[in-house]
Formats: sequence, structure tokens, C-alpha cells
Amino acid sequence: MLYDWRQPVTPRSLALWFLSTAAPAPLRTATLIGRAAIFGIEAAAMRVALGRLVRERMAVQPERGVYALGPAAGALHVRVRGWMRAEERVRDWSGAWIVVLTHHLGRTDRARLAVRERALRLAGLAEAAPGMWVRPDNLTVAVADEARGLGLEAEAIVLTRARAEAREEAAFRALWPVAALEEGYRFWCAEMAASSARLADAHAIDAARETYLLGQSVLRAINSDPMLPGELVDVALRRGMVAAMKRYNAMALGWWDQVG
Repeated sequence: MLYDWRQPVTPRSLALWFLSTAAPAPLRTATLIGRAAIFGIEAAAMRVALGRLVRERMAVQPERGVYALGPAAGALHVRVRGWMRAEERVRDWSGAWIVVLTHHLGRTDRARLAVRERALRLAGLAEAAPGMWVRPDNLTVAVADEARGLGLEAEAIVLTRARAEAREEAAFRALWPVAALEEGYRFWCAEMAASSARLADAHAIDAARETYLLGQSVLRAINSDPMLPGELVDVALRRGMVAAMKRYNAMALGWWDQVG
């Protein structure tokens, strides 16, 4: 599997990330523009992105020339800040499943469907049959509440502590690309180790740019991980990736402190 984390970033994604990491403290426009310049993004483009975020209530302007994370970005902020405690969300698995039924919600509204399925996948569910999503019941958080916070309709039917017959059990266990997940854990650990060594004597701006690009890719991997139990995936590898990201993040913050 190939991973390319050296992709161009958008003014919107940068603005949301910087506002979320600073929250609840606000950031001045000049700071946001200065940080965006590290990625070759012009001031006008950042101003346009900030204006759109305000209209979407993803950002607010407490005063002129100052921006803060908005009320509509609450779920995003929780996920951005929650990655460091990802493993705390996992408990021993009893073998039970969570089942979410959405067949009665319809599929004609394509935009609504995309939001629904994204929310379900972010909550670690996989589609076992049309309109039926499942995951191991091994999380300490209320999976349904988390999915609804991310866009799942309140009308979705949620079954917890469900037991599967032998054939269904085997089919459910095969829904996640376990080999690819484990390959990803190994890959991101290796990339962070290589980046840390490469940046030991780097210029602060170059280091800030690289740590953001690589760090964001690792965070996406963590935040989109289904957090499967040890019966289905090598959890030691996953924990190793999270631990490596904590070390890499501490290094990255040091570089960002130098560029302001």
C-alpha cells in the first residue's frame, strides 16, 4: 500500500487545524496568514477561507482581526483533541456487536447519504449488508452518540450487545482490512522515525511544514481507525503508532513555537 503525505494543503484545512489546536484561545489574522505562508498559501486565499468558515459557523470573530473555533466545529474539535486518548476508548471485547440499521432512512438524498456513511465509518462501523452497519461492542464511549454527533440521523436504529450466529460472526470479522491497517501502523511509525532523524538539523520553517504534513496524515490514520479489539487486529502495533505520534507531536510543537 502506498501512502503519500506530501500533498498540497488547502487554506480551509489549515485554518481549521490552527483554530482547533489553539481553542478555546483565538488567533489573530496575521498569525493565521503567516502560518499559511509556510505552505505557499497567499493572504487573500486565507482571508476567503476564514470568511467562509465564519458563514458556516465553523469559526467566529470575537473581535476584528481575531478568529476562534466556532460552534459548528465542536465534533471536529473533539476528534482533533481526542487522538492522544484513543486507546482509553477501548475495553475488553465480550464478543458482542453493535448494529446500526439505516435501511429505512432512504438513499435518494446523495448528500445526506454521504454524511451518514462518513459518520458511521468514522465511528468504526462497517457495512455488513445494505442498510446494516456493525462493529465490535468494545468501546467505552457511546458509539451511537458519537456517530450522531458526526452526522448520523437520530432516526437510525441502534442495537447494542448483539450476538451473531456463527456464519454472521465470520462475515462480520472479515469486514475490516486488518492486514492494511497493520501495514499502516508499521508504515507511519517508520515515517515518523525517519522524519525525526531528517529534521534534527533542519530550518524551523521546513521542519514546521513537514511535521504538519506528516502529522496530519498520522492523525487521520488514528482518528479514522476503527479501534478493533485484539481478537481482530494487532493492538500492540496500533498502540505503538499512537505512542510514536505523541513523541512526534511534542517535537512538532517545538518547531511551531519557533515560527510563531
